[in-house]
Amino acid sequence: MDLHLRPIYQERASDSNTLGVILVEKIDSVSPITDNFDTVLFIITKDNEKPIFTKHYSFDNNKKAVMHTITEKQIQKWLIVGYNKKIVDWLFYGKVLFDRNEYVDTLKKNLKNYPFEGRQVKLGVEFAKMIRRYEESKVSFDARDYFDAYNHMIEVLHHLARQTIIQQGRYPEVTVWNQLKGYNVEVYNLYEKFITSHKEIKERLLEIFDIIKMLIEESVEESAQHLLEVMQQKAHWSVQQLHEDEDLNVYSVNLEFFVEFLVEKGYIEIDRIETKSPGVFHRYYTVKKK
Repeated sequence: MDLHLRPIYQERASDSNTLGVILVEKIDSVSPITDNFDTVLFIITKDNEKPIFTKHYSFDNNKKAVMHTITEKQIQKWLIVGYNKKIVDWLFYGKVLFDRNEYVDTLKKNLKNYPFEGRQVKLGVEFAKMIRRYEESKVSFDARDYFDAYNHMIEVLHHLARQTIIQQGRYPEVTVWNQLKGYNVEVYNLYEKFITSHKEIKERLLEIFDIIKMLIEESVEESAQHLLEVMQQKAHWSVQQLHEDEDLNVYSVNLEFFVEFLVEKGYIEIDRIETKSPGVFHRYYTVKKK
């Protein structure tokens, strides 16, 4: 670490609220992992007024550094929903400068082992994203917007790759396709064939739609396990109750789409409750009993 930054790191490490300090340094001339900063100071805190706090620094005339102070709750949320994939690389490949009560070491071990509960949540989140993108690809295809359909399908395949790695009990890293090679050659080859084929885009899409549909059908029950287990805690749910539930808000904008998908597949049933308006009913959701 540069001597200019050492006092900043030491001040944060002396704070009892700080759980860990990780240093990530730029290696290549272009570094997306560090957002092209020369140095990243990644500070994990137990709690904070702001869950994310960032500062930029300049030193040695032309060098720049960034300090991210992030609460452990925010990190856990990112790790589940996948909003900030750089966090995984920072944890795995950064240099640990300070580790209170082995917090960082334990977090890294948990990511590698990937506890079952966390895996089920992550599976559901990735699956919900995948089925939405799949439907968007089909809609674009039917409208003859083949380039849009192609872009959606690329996203489908990325979610499929991440889901496949999660099913293996591993955490998806930024270089997900390189990581996938060691776990599922079939999915890797499916992606490679789709993007390198010399066929027209329309033909490539026609070939892959049915394959993806089959893979979706095969993984519905496993991927929906978390959402269904949460919903089994109540007799029925309004859509507002679903959105307000702390365990379900990880699905974000895909929650309603996922629930409706599971209605179509017969995992969730509809309870209709009369309103004051004749012929209009409130729509409530309940997990179908086996």
